[in-house]
Amino acid sequence: MFQIEQKKLKDRNDAAALLLEMVRPLKPMFSPGCAWLHVGNTAAHYGEKAARMEGFARVLWGLGALWGGGDKGLSPDLKKESEEWLAIYQAGLIHGTDPDHEEYWGSLNDYDQKMVEMASLAVAISLSPDKFWEPLTKDQKSHLYQWLNQINEKKVHPNNWRFFRILVNMTFCHLGLPWSEACMEDDFKVIEDCYTREGWYYDGNPGQVDYYIPFAIQFYALIYAGFMENNEPELSEKLKERAQEFSKTFIYWFGNDGNEIPFGRSLTYRFAHGAYFSAMGFAGMEGPGYGIMKNLALRNLETWMARPIFEPSGVLSIGYGYPNLYMSERYNAPGSPYWGFKTFFMLALPDDHPFWTSEPEAYPFDKLKVLSEPHMLVTHDEKDHVMAFVTGQHSKNHGYCQQKYEKFVYSNQFGFSVSRGHGLEEGAFDNTLAISLAGYEHYQMRYGTKEYRIYDDRLYMKYEIMPRVMVETTIIPLAPWHVRIHRIHTEEAIDVADGGFAIEAEKCFHVVSGAANGKYEPAMVEQKPDSTAAVFPWGVSAAVSYTGGNSALVTAYPNTNLFYNLTIIPTVKTALEPGDHLVVTAFLGDRSELAQDWVDKRPKILLEEDKVTIGFQGQVKVWVKEL
Repeated sequence: MFQIEQKKLKDRNDAAALLLEMVRPLKPMFSPGCAWLHVGNTAAHYGEKAARMEGFARVLWGLGALWGGGDKGLSPDLKKESEEWLAIYQAGLIHGTDPDHEEYWGSLNDYDQKMVEMASLAVAISLSPDKFWEPLTKDQKSHLYQWLNQINEKKVHPNNWRFFRILVNMTFCHLGLPWSEACMEDDFKVIEDCYTREGWYYDGNPGQVDYYIPFAIQFYALIYAGFMENNEPELSEKLKERAQEFSKTFIYWFGNDGNEIPFGRSLTYRFAHGAYFSAMGFAGMEGPGYGIMKNLALRNLETWMARPIFEPSGVLSIGYGYPNLYMSERYNAPGSPYWGFKTFFMLALPDDHPFWTSEPEAYPFDKLKVLSEPHMLVTHDEKDHVMAFVTGQHSKNHGYCQQKYEKFVYSNQFGFSVSRGHGLEEGAFDNTLAISLAGYEHYQMRYGTKEYRIYDDRLYMKYEIMPRVMVETTIIPLAPWHVRIHRIHTEEAIDVADGGFAIEAEKCFHVVSGAANGKYEPAMVEQKPDSTAAVFPWGVSAAVSYTGGNSALVTAYPNTNLFYNLTIIPTVKTALEPGDHLVVTAFLGDRSELAQDWVDKRPKILLEEDKVTIGFQGQVKVWVKEL
């Protein structure tokens, strides 16, 4: 069974060794002409041929960077293996773009998936023209150019996809080939229209601000700026300045141990989340400091290598913390997860680059930080638990959008869950409010927000969770607790469930010896009339009600949580008749050595008419009804 060697990454040689260890199992999965990579049999909407081309191309994000950065400092064994892979990719690039070869990648249609994969080809060629352009014959050069140039003749989605065409035309420019100024101008206009402020963009859909900003838009912008700073100095400088500004807030999505918050779509790309730091180095941008970026990028890779994310064959699985198709997107083919190799763009940096020579450093995070553009309040504690409290985010046309964008809080230690149905168990409604018509057991969470506001210490949102049921929710972070205040106006009798942090029901992915079955014991659950606390050796999750109802432990369906394959969710349940109601709850999620102590240190709350006073650890917070 394939297993990655667990080791601390220190330098470029270590990162190169890890990359080659990850690609080694793939060698027998390439087609005879080396242009296709077949690593699995699940489907994506764009079909089998494009999926196999995608597999080939996405691995190139790592290998292309390795070749571009040179082999200085690499061990002899790594140099030899790198050269073997180069021969495979030179052959694949020639055959995939040859219309007379049986492994030809084919013509492009409008909005074709192969446009996505052109980016890694273009960047690899720009990094190493001596390997991917100069050795080609006249006919081979013509085939490669004609195949890539198709993107200038087709429609491209008005979002991060425009950078695929930008990078292709950038490569043409570098090689002295004809390129489309009209497309370049139009594409940068689309990207500019997506810009908001403080270095943030949205990805084509206003209100959707996710990892596509760092690992796509900012990543490509930095690559472009790194290559084009002499050709387009003003544009390159603007892109760099935005990336520098972006670093001040995006960094809050990580803990110093490298663990990032899971949030938004395309999470199966996993460690691509750190690719932005690699691209910053390529563009010569220090951001928060090379030592800090190096620490976050390398620690992030290490955390992922410690998780069971590989199939027994060694293939990187579709999933997140473990193989899991439930949370995947319709565009996730078996080779899609290798987009995570973008983070190996650090290998494009020579071993004497400050990114590699700097000592790793921790970042001095504020305990509570307002991130205005992604609409978040983010908390950090001494144990690197990061919680992002979110409002005003909304995504369309992707799987499980509600769960991926619109839960109240996202944690880098507890993850979040996706629903497999509408009952409380199959719905796995962690860290969200779910409502059903009374007695129907058909729950749903919100989808969209009518109003939202972010304050220095709380979030507010107003939403119609179902027809004839309007909710106003205020979230007040009091790490490791947080308080939720819901004002609910309903014209129907409803059942309400307010879910807390999903916590694993056993030490997942491990087998205990002896007579024990490994799952938590009933004695580990502290049940009181107004609260439920799961106090386990591996962490604590608790829920408290201050306005009646009852608390319970919901056993979520297996494989609904992104980190853990078997979880339970402390939940407050309330039945409401038509009318206006105030529901006040508090939730705890903690894995520190003091986690059990926090159960008895819950917030103290005084309820008055249209006023809630909260006391916690010497702090006093007052909530009054929004007008």
